[in-house]
Amino acid sequence: MTWRIRLAEKRDVRDLLAIETAQFPEPWTKSMLLEEITNLDNRRYTVAEEGGVVVGYLGLMFVLKDELHINTIGTRPGHEGRGIATALLDEAWDEAMRRGVARATLEVAVSNERALALYYRYGFAPVGVRKNYYERTHEDALILWADIVARRQDSVDQAPHPL
Repeated sequence: MTWRIRLAEKRDVRDLLAIETAQFPEPWTKSMLLEEITNLDNRRYTVAEEGGVVVGYLGLMFVLKDELHINTIGTRPGHEGRGIATALLDEAWDEAMRRGVARATLEVAVSNERALALYYRYGFAPVGVRKNYYERTHEDALILWADIVARRQDSVDQAPHPL
């Protein structure tokens, strides 16, 4: 791993916007991203930075005391498959545990197989479908939920034990 994860700052918006535009048919706007990054009451945005360039990011919204919603996650084109999204989610899970968050939810396009594989590794499971969720593509979104505490316990239970 050659990147570091840190909290997103206003100066990162240009990079986040570039990733959004490259990765999603309905990218967030600059003003939306700025609002999200600066709303520290119930939002938390992190970036993975490598050589001064943002190569991935993750946006969380803390809905209730024990629940979070993954607003957005993306990796800069050409950096996919390196474990950046996994590292961002691992860090988010650690933060969620510190905050006492027990559950997480998100929506994902039904055709986004790479994202679905990532989310299933984190214990997300489909609980519903939002028909025509994406305005431009009219694609459905799966609603996924995960139990953060169970995911962390599974990780501990599956960790190699010292001899």
